[in-house]
Amino acid sequence: MKVLVLNGSPRVGGNTSLAVDEMVKIFEEEGIQTEIVRVGNLELRGCIACDGCMKTGKCVFNDIVNDLAPKFEEADGLVIASPVYYGSANATLIACLDRLFYSTGFDKTMKVGASIVVARRGGCSATFDELNKYFTISGMPVASSQYWNSIHGRAKGEAAEDLEGLQTMRTLARNMSFLMKSIALGKEQYGLPKKEERVATHFIQSNRRVEYVER
Repeated sequence: MKVLVLNGSPRVGGNTSLAVDEMVKIFEEEGIQTEIVRVGNLELRGCIACDGCMKTGKCVFNDIVNDLAPKFEEADGLVIASPVYYGSANATLIACLDRLFYSTGFDKTMKVGASIVVARRGGCSATFDELNKYFTISGMPVASSQYWNSIHGRAKGEAAEDLEGLQTMRTLARNMSFLMKSIALGKEQYGLPKKEERVATHFIQSNRRVEYVER
């Protein structure tokens, strides 16, 4: 089994990397392969909603996002890690995720997702919620831990002193491993959940008369 890890921190060997490494130790114990890609230090522009990917099957901006697409498709799980900036994730990571999720047409159902966030003090829960939305709109189960998936530290290496945070990372990795393995067994016996034809409801109805009938 494979897990793709996207590190959204621009800092090499910082607290976000420390949190990721704590998870990787457990993945290795569980016999799960991991690949870490650091995107927080890259020059990535955001999605421009051109829908070019609908025609070509890949993003029109040919950068690391298109390189990540086959890795994501092959992976059984995706970990997204980010430092907290103004109660939000790293903007470069968000640009990457917007384009990665939108431009990839493969079925993400039952790939397991997990997000982890790192902050000096506040903003973790808001960033945690922000990142989890990529999973929940894509049919991806979200792995949980013993606490919200956060760890604290400001200066490089300070997160090593957050013993509860480190334990949260280890527990998350164990739970994620169990969930991926359980889903793999379930897919063998039951397959994936049945899918209905997608219904898209728009709220703006132009040039259409809407009649209300009392009942």
